[in-house]
Amino acid sequence: MTFVHNLNPAIFSVLGFEIRWYGLMYVLGFFIVYFFLKFQIKKKVLKMSEKQLDSFLITIVVGMLIGSRLFAVFVYNPAYYFANPLEIFMIWKGGLSFHGALLGLIVAGWLWCKKNKFSFLNICDLVVIPGALAQVFGRIGNFINGELYGKITNLPWAVQFPGAAGFRHPTQLYEALYNLIIFFAVLFYYKKNPKPGKTLGLFLVLYAVFRIIIEFFRDIPMYGIMTMGQWLSIPLIILGLWLLFRKK
Repeated sequence: MTFVHNLNPAIFSVLGFEIRWYGLMYVLGFFIVYFFLKFQIKKKVLKMSEKQLDSFLITIVVGMLIGSRLFAVFVYNPAYYFANPLEIFMIWKGGLSFHGALLGLIVAGWLWCKKNKFSFLNICDLVVIPGALAQVFGRIGNFINGELYGKITNLPWAVQFPGAAGFRHPTQLYEALYNLIIFFAVLFYYKKNPKPGKTLGLFLVLYAVFRIIIEFFRDIPMYGIMTMGQWLSIPLIILGLWLLFRKK
């Protein structure tokens, strides 16, 4: 049974200013991370104060937004944004890169941990657990926005997106599903093996492998034999495997 996408990406609009489902999903993702880490503080798994948690989250959110937007603009679609420069700042319309967000998070988080004398890898192991779940809602936001869809297909769950010819793979929902799988995988793995960096390593490998697979179904440009997302995922696999199998 195919589906015609006619979902309104805006929840409501006031005087030309829109509140979109896409933005709401990322706010929801932030609170998932916040309450998960706050719970870890209460369990004394994460040894920081709630004031430090607030400072940490503000720092990484800023880093993620800057990194994800810079990648979306300068790596994925520079021609479009150079032709429409005002849209560079309209993040509520979509256009955030996971790889850029990850890089921004790593840089901002590492600087914060260094300044406040916390173990960067220990905190990363905890952040990626709710972070994977937050990604589920982010991809649902992409689906509601009608962006990042896949190639034309005749599968029974194909979707006709606005402005796109034919029925296509709902790759946003594929990504939501694999992020949900990653969430449960890293959650249970952390309980079994809480050594610093191991859960982060598993997250990076799983995400990169799933991302490479799903990219084959997406309707996006190729750079040689792979898409940009696939090329950017290879370093994640290498880093993840190193974290998983390093002896120290």
